Amino acid sequence: MKNNLFLDAAFSKQTERPPVWMMRQAGRFMPQYWEIKNKYSFLEMCKTPEIAADVTMLPVDLLDIDAAILFCDILVTGEAMGGDLSFTQGVGPKFANPVRTAQDIENLNVDCLDELQYVADAIKVIQQRLDGNIPLIGFAGAPFTVMSYLIEGGSSKDFKLTKLFIHNQPELAHKLLAKIAKVTTDYLNLQIAAGVNAVQIFDSWALALSWNDYQEFSHRYIQEIIANLNRKDIPVISFCKGSSVFAPIMAEAKPDVISVDWNADLLNIKNALPKGIAVQGNLDPHILYADKAVIKAQIHKLFERMRGTEGFIFNLGHGIMPDIPFDNVKYAIEVVKEFRY
Repeated sequence: MKNNLFLDAAFSKQTERPPVWMMRQAGRFMPQYWEIKNKYSFLEMCKTPEIAADVTMLPVDLLDIDAAILFCDILVTGEAMGGDLSFTQGVGPKFANPVRTAQDIENLNVDCLDELQYVADAIKVIQQRLDGNIPLIGFAGAPFTVMSYLIEGGSSKDFKLTKLFIHNQPELAHKLLAKIAKVTTDYLNLQIAAGVNAVQIFDSWALALSWNDYQEFSHRYIQEIIANLNRKDIPVISFCKGSSVFAPIMAEAKPDVISVDWNADLLNIKNALPKGIAVQGNLDPHILYADKAVIKAQIHKLFERMRGTEGFIFNLGHGIMPDIPFDNVKYAIEVVKEFRY
């Protein structure tokens, strides 16, 4: 690997500057993304290896980031298990056959890796194009987050159906979560076998849960997944919205990196974690709307706070919003890359 900054930081080594990549770095804020998106549906983009590679490479070629992340979606595991998944512009993901009953759960297939082979094929194409210049990050949705989409039938503001399900039918919820966890483990190991250099687990909706419910319905399954990954030389990043609250529990799953939202002081989180767990984050993505002088000042403020800390990857507290100016994202990455401790 010609650029080891990301992998070194992920394994808690000291680096000359923080490595930088951003969640949703290949996405809707890029005019070049829309040139591709206007020709294909979202799922066509995910399922056609050459197109997935084209999109994955956009931030590599245009932003010069320190790590690429596979272009795909967290819900492909739910689809592979039997979910009827679609994406509609302005609406988002929908499952036409939500999972609500014991029979619905019974019908879900866990031996579905063949349905996800297109992801392995895309990884191979991407790695040929990266040619060892920077690492490639694979990813999957965490079981609770995937379950919430399956139960709600799509996005939700209050997760009412999901929370009723876990409270009224906890045994069924655990049966469903166990199935998703099995598929997620197999899927991440498929990505590792195909050649990714790191993996991230996204628990995008963990913040909907109380402390006790997070432990019971999310953490235990992430812990199970991480314990069963073929993770030799492959750093594992654990991210959730709510990581500023849940980081002490997240650490018990023994990830290499905890990706932190923007609601906490990053150094305080780092110092409270066991030695050897790196942190990733945690700039508020809304700062990227601001003037460039503000962007630079906020990044430098974070870096001065983290000065002397090994195991720090710069990222946002969550993903880039679609209407953030491309030039501001590019400028932020330039600021990071010019910084030296």
